[in-house]
Amino acid sequence: MPWQAILPFSSKPWLVFPFLGSLSSFLAGTQVTVEIHPKDTTPQLFKKLSFGKGKNTPSLPETMTTHFFPAYPWDKSSLKSMPVDLQQFEKLDAYALKVSLELVKALLKQARTDLEKVRAIWMWICHHIGRLRSSVEKIRLLFKPEASCCTLLFPFSIAGIQCMKLSGYSKGYGYKMGQTFTGDSDHAWNAVYLDGRWHLLDSTWGSGAVDDSFTKFTFRYNEFYFLTHPALFINNHFPDNSNWQLLKPTLSLKDFENNMLHNSNFYMLGLLTAHPETAVIQTVNGKASVSVDCRSATLFTFKLKGTDEHGLMTLKKHGMKLDIYPQKTGSHKLQIFAKPSKASEDVYSCVLEYVVECKSVDKAMRFPKDLHQPVGPSWFTERQGFLRPSHPDPIIHTNDGRCSVTFTLGKDISVLASLHSDNSSLTEDMRRRHIMQIHRRNQIELKIHLPHTGNFVLKIYAKKKSDPGNYDYIFNYLITCLNTEVKWPAFPQSYSKWVEDYEILEPLSGLLPANRNVQFKLKMHGVAKVLVQAENTYPLTQSRDHWEGTCNTSGCREVFVMVHENANHSFYSHVLKYEVETQ
Repeated sequence: MPWQAILPFSSKPWLVFPFLGSLSSFLAGTQVTVEIHPKDTTPQLFKKLSFGKGKNTPSLPETMTTHFFPAYPWDKSSLKSMPVDLQQFEKLDAYALKVSLELVKALLKQARTDLEKVRAIWMWICHHIGRLRSSVEKIRLLFKPEASCCTLLFPFSIAGIQCMKLSGYSKGYGYKMGQTFTGDSDHAWNAVYLDGRWHLLDSTWGSGAVDDSFTKFTFRYNEFYFLTHPALFINNHFPDNSNWQLLKPTLSLKDFENNMLHNSNFYMLGLLTAHPETAVIQTVNGKASVSVDCRSATLFTFKLKGTDEHGLMTLKKHGMKLDIYPQKTGSHKLQIFAKPSKASEDVYSCVLEYVVECKSVDKAMRFPKDLHQPVGPSWFTERQGFLRPSHPDPIIHTNDGRCSVTFTLGKDISVLASLHSDNSSLTEDMRRRHIMQIHRRNQIELKIHLPHTGNFVLKIYAKKKSDPGNYDYIFNYLITCLNTEVKWPAFPQSYSKWVEDYEILEPLSGLLPANRNVQFKLKMHGVAKVLVQAENTYPLTQSRDHWEGTCNTSGCREVFVMVHENANHSFYSHVLKYEVETQ
C-alpha cells in the first residue's frame, strides 16, 4: 500500500496525495492563495483550568475492543476532553510559531510533558500549513517517505506519542443541511493517547479552510479542534469505526445526518444547546420556533432568506428565543448569528443554520419594517438602565388602542420614544406626540394612544442627561391593535419649559372639542401662577400638588398653557399647546 500524505487544504472532500513527489507536483501546478488572520482570542471557557503532569504512554493494544475506548460524559463545564490550561501554553505556543521546519526536534525539547509535546506539534502544524507550498522539499528531507501520514501531520513518533489516523464523514465546507452520506470517507483527523485515554483533534480545521473552489486557502487558527470533547466532536465528525466516537451510546449515521450542525463558533461563544435539534424544521400554522441556551449574556440576530423581517427574537439571560413566520410556502434558509455581549466590534458569527419547511402562511403576523431585532426588554436593556419593566413580553396587545409601559430608570438617564407603522404617514414630531412621558421620581411611564388600528413599533432611545450628544437606540416593542374603530389624537405639544416631572392629568387629548368647557388638571411645581389662554384667559388654582380649573374653547383654534415662574415678574412661559376641533 503506497504511503499517503494528507494535507489540510480542504475539509470536504479531503485532498489525498499518494506520495510527496505527487504532492510537490500538485503544489507546483496549482495556484493556492493564502490569507493570514490573527490568532483568535481565547474564550474564558478554556482558561483557568488545571492539568496534571504527563504520564508515560502505554503501548497500543494489539487487539482493540470497546474496553480501550472509554466514554466521556459531558457536564458542559469545558470544551476539552481533559483539563487544559491555555495560559500555561502561552510561551510554548509563541515558540512553536517561530520554529522553522528544520527545528521541529528542537521544538519538542521545549516541552516537558506529553501534553505539552502534543500541544507544540499541534501549534506548529496549524500555523505552518500556509507555508507548505514553498517548503515541500524541506518536508521531504525532514520526514521519511515510509512514515505514516499521521507522522507527516503529527510527528509524534519523534515525540514518543501514540497517534492514530481516523477517517470518516464530516460536515465541513460543501456540506448541505440534511444531506446523506454514502460511499468512501471524505475527511481524516487524529486521535492521540494522553493520560491513559484517547483524545481527538483535527489540525485541518484548526488551521483554516479553503473556498468552495479549493483554490484559496485562508488561515484562521481555531482552538476548538484541539482535544475537543467527543460529545462536541461528533457534531461534525463521524468516524468509520464507531468506537472512535468515544461515546456511549454511540451515534448512528442517520442521527448524525439529521442532527443540527453546531459549528465551532457555537461552542466557542459559550452556547450550550439549541432546539430543535434537527436540521430541518416544519412550521405549525405558519410558525416555527428556535431557542438557544448559553452560559452567559450573548447577543443574537438572525436571517430568514437573507432578512430579519419575518420573525420575533427575544433575548433571555441565558439564551434567546425566536419565532419566525415565513410569508411564502416552501423551503427557507434560517441562519442564527451571535456575538459576546462585551465584544467591542459589531461582528456576529454564524452559529446555526436550519432549513424551514413552510406549508401554510400566517398572514396576520406581518411585522412593521421598522421593527428591530431583538424585540422587548432583556438583560441588555437592564444594562442600559431600564429596570423592572411592566411588560416583559415583546408584544403588547391593546383592544382600545391605549396602553402604557413603565420602567424604573437608572441614574442620569434621559428617554426619547417614538411610534412607527407601515400604514401611517405620521411626521417625526407626531410619532413622538402619540407617546406621553410621565416621570415619578426614578420611574418612567410611557403612555401610548394609537392613531389607528394595526401593528406599531414603540422605539425607545436614551442618553445620559449630562451628555449633550444624541440619543442612542436601546430597544423596541411591537404593539398590536385589531380594533378598526380606534382613532386617538396625539397628546398636546410640550415646550422646553415643560419640566420632566410635570404631569398632565386632564385633558390628555391634544385635540379639544369646540365651544365647550374643558376641565384642566395639571401637576406642576415651582411656579407662581398657571394660566390657560384661549379666546380669553383662565387662571388655574393650586390645590395641593396640582393646578386645576376650566377653560372655554369658543372662538379659538388653539389653547395654550402658560406658567408664571416668579411672582415678582410679569413674563409668562408657554408649556403646552392644544388644538381645537374645527366646526
